[in-house]
Amino acid sequence: MGFGTKVVTGEELAASTPVEFSAAEYGATEFPIVQAAVMKNAHDLALVSTALADDAEAAAEKYGVVEGTSFPVFSVSFTAIAGAADVQGIVPFTIDGVPAEVTVRMQTGPAISGTDLRDATGTIHFPDFTNQIEYQDAGAALNEELKAEVLSNIVAADLAGKSVTVTGAFQLVNPASYLITPVDVVVN
Repeated sequence: MGFGTKVVTGEELAASTPVEFSAAEYGATEFPIVQAAVMKNAHDLALVSTALADDAEAAAEKYGVVEGTSFPVFSVSFTAIAGAADVQGIVPFTIDGVPAEVTVRMQTGPAISGTDLRDATGTIHFPDFTNQIEYQDAGAALNEELKAEVLSNIVAADLAGKSVTVTGAFQLVNPASYLITPVDVVVN
């Protein structure tokens, strides 16, 4: 029995123990990377929306990112006059060059829904996580970091009537309604 026993040091034991996932640490570490990637890959929203209207499949292939079986996510930017925010902090925009039948809105919180940021880069994949809960927590952590780093100084009600430049991402769930999750908001 003594010959079959392996003695391990504390360091070896610690190295072999799985690291517990920390959503807060993940969000803080990964948000700047995701933000930079969305900003680098952002296309003009009018261009993307026109391409989607012409041929959604071709537009998704050219401008979008598809993660697994999800709808495509598009990184976009635009400058437009903000409308009046609703009680959920959703700000509408009318954007030159975007088809009139398409509603464009930006979420500002307090709740940020969706996994647009997690899925926008095409570099964050389900197999990178232990399970579905961690994968969902990663998306929520990015949204929390967005609120802290970008949206903490934005008051949705104060944007109405102002020219705003937005860079962000949206998942094409409804071709007639784009809900942008911003990574950068500049009031001009």
